[in-house]
Amino acid sequence: MSRRRAPLLTLLLALGVMPAQARVRLGEPLPAHPWVSAGREVVVVYSHDCGDLGDLWTAIVASGLPVRAVNAEDIPAPAPTGVNAWRGEEATAFARTLRVGTYPAVLLVQGGRILNAWEGTFVGDLGLAGLDNPAQP
Repeated sequence: MSRRRAPLLTLLLALGVMPAQARVRLGEPLPAHPWVSAGREVVVVYSHDCGDLGDLWTAIVASGLPVRAVNAEDIPAPAPTGVNAWRGEEATAFARTLRVGTYPAVLLVQGGRILNAWEGTFVGDLGLAGLDNPAQP
């Protein structure tokens, strides 16, 4: 029998194994943005030079939370199908007002305030594979 994890829990575990070096301040409200805030949502701030974010996007979309994509630094980069990316000078100003130090930055937001933040590279290897299918002796 395999165990199934809740998508949000998997995302939080995945992000929790990354070094948390964010300069974003927890508890602060998000700067002005063009979307209507949901109760709880994930905001991904990224740029064109982040490399392949496929595994990160998969984990974020699977969380079941509304996803806000902010494509900063004025060079368009794709977001997953169904996720509209905010681009342009205002998006870059949003990232700089947040004091994002490294792209991608993933923010867990509730009620318009930052609950948690992670910055840096997501390699997709969470070391959790053995939890779903433990090795047989």
